[in-house]
Amino acid sequence: MAETTVLTAQSREGNGSQSARKLRRTRLVPAVLYGHKEETLSLSVAVDELRSAIRRGARVVDLQTPLKLEKALIKELQWDHLGKELLHADFYRVSADERIAINVRLELRGTAPGVTAGGSLNQPLHTLNVECLAIAVPESIRVPIGELQIGSAVYVRDLHLPEGVKVLDDPDAIVVQVSAPVEEAEVAPAAAPVAETAEPEVIGRQKAPEEEEEAPK
Repeated sequence: MAETTVLTAQSREGNGSQSARKLRRTRLVPAVLYGHKEETLSLSVAVDELRSAIRRGARVVDLQTPLKLEKALIKELQWDHLGKELLHADFYRVSADERIAINVRLELRGTAPGVTAGGSLNQPLHTLNVECLAIAVPESIRVPIGELQIGSAVYVRDLHLPEGVKVLDDPDAIVVQVSAPVEEAEVAPAAAPVAETAEPEVIGRQKAPEEEEEAPK
């Protein structure tokens, strides 16, 4: 479980792209806080603090608003088209005893012997849908692959989840597997095209008309 992160939020006046650009020039990110049938708050948070929280894997934070301290899920982040500049953040109110559904990152640990033997490692699932307490969201779920041989796989049902975490995905879904190496089929060299040989033209001395008409004696 990631450690509790506290973000300080300020009230935000004005809406629209022009107001948002002005905020971002001062290293603030426009944000909203909503949920639990309470008032939706227009806020701004320091971009450096929010980026730091994201890098540490924080999913639920303590958001210090001008009114009170609220526990909130980082519901959605909007980035620019290059994925570099953080443009907007949505926070959703949660309570300490509330169970929430959330995606958690899957983290492969170890080296699969099957890969060392020449197999190919495939990971169809990179995140897992789980249900857990809002204050107990795991930063990641580890997937040991140290015994994975060629032809074997780790399924969702094989994962060891933290206490209180319930998986919502199909238990028979493959998380990671080692496939046998693909053998390249031997391709026979193409035969050289056989050139069509025309009948040779025989060029000889043409008989003179008088020779053709002369009868043998």
